[in-house]
Amino acid sequence: MAVKTVTDDSFDAEVLTTGTPVIVDFWAEWCGPCKQVSQHFEALADELGDKVRVVKLNIDDNPMTAGRFGVRGLPTFMIFQDGKVTATHLGAMSKSRMVEWLKESAPSVSGGSHAGDAPGRAASA
Repeated sequence: MAVKTVTDDSFDAEVLTTGTPVIVDFWAEWCGPCKQVSQHFEALADELGDKVRVVKLNIDDNPMTAGRFGVRGLPTFMIFQDGKVTATHLGAMSKSRMVEWLKESAPSVSGGSHAGDAPGRAASA
C-alpha cells in the first residue's frame, strides 16, 4: 500500500475514525531528516500496509492539525488507535527501528498479540 497524504480537512476522517492503527508522519519540505526517512516510511507502507494505515501530513500546508497535536519538531511520528494518540516519536529513525516502534506501540500490527503478552520484551530484531 502507498503512503496516503492527509490534510487538515481530511485528517479526522482518515486518521481518527478508522478502526485500524494509523501511523502519521508530520513533515515539511524544508526538513532534511524528513526527506531521509521518507523512503523508510514508504517501505513501511509496503511491508505493513495491510495491518496499519500509513499517512503523512505536511505541516506547512496543514498547520491546524500539527498545532492541535502539539507538533514542535520534525519529523514527528504519531501512532493513533481508536481516535487517540498512543505513541509519539520525535526525530529520524531507520526502517527497522520504525517497524519495531510501531509493533511495540500498536501490538495488533505484529500479528494480533497484546501489550501484556511479552512484558519486558527485548528489542533483538
